Amino acid sequence: MFRKNARHFQETLFGFKDELTKKQQKDLTTSEESKFYELIFCNINEEDFACLYSDTNSRPNAPVNAMVSSLIIMQKKSYTYEEFFKNLHFNLLTKTALGLSRLDDIPFCPATLFNFQNRLSKHYAEKGENLLEKTFDNLTLDQIKELKIKTDIQRTDSFFAASNIRNYSRLQLLVEVLIRLSRILNDADSVYFKELLEPYVKNTSENYIYRECCVTINTYNYFLSMAYILLSC
Repeated sequence: MFRKNARHFQETLFGFKDELTKKQQKDLTTSEESKFYELIFCNINEEDFACLYSDTNSRPNAPVNAMVSSLIIMQKKSYTYEEFFKNLHFNLLTKTALGLSRLDDIPFCPATLFNFQNRLSKHYAEKGENLLEKTFDNLTLDQIKELKIKTDIQRTDSFFAASNIRNYSRLQLLVEVLIRLSRILNDADSVYFKELLEPYVKNTSENYIYRECCVTINTYNYFLSMAYILLSC
């Protein structure tokens, strides 16, 4: 069930800002992350994403403006998922950018963000509507330029496009191909490709996506090329 996120408008009596010195409060207020909150986070039209959720009475969604903003931050900072969630937990600037005021405020978990990306991909595949691109269309050029945001994140619908195979993203599917390919290599090929494959086959594909990959099309293109080379051998 879709519900807009208005919690960030509510004043918190005992937020982390109250624990800062006046100088720190001023620096935080004038930071790029504070500008991000004002110019981007507060101007994301969450209702554009209501179509991703059931209209029946069910569990409410995680805050859409926080998840969309998180994808933008990951792209801007070239964070992996692990790096982003570490900053989400412990970085006051990241919390400020997402409208969070308490140290224990965590708006969603990694699985929720993954599911949101899958919903975006499924909607794009079924309806042909790119909701992230629509968000950038609604933001003004001045807002985007001031924060030096690269709008090529609007193409991450392709990067995260859902596959019919267990709803893997394309990148996760490629990592899974490498893992399964490594299992059927003969002894000679296993030795030959060991160094090349080792970073990708030592864990599950989901763990690799979480710990190693940032939101960038270049990462996907690299894996696609490597998989093609291996399958051609």
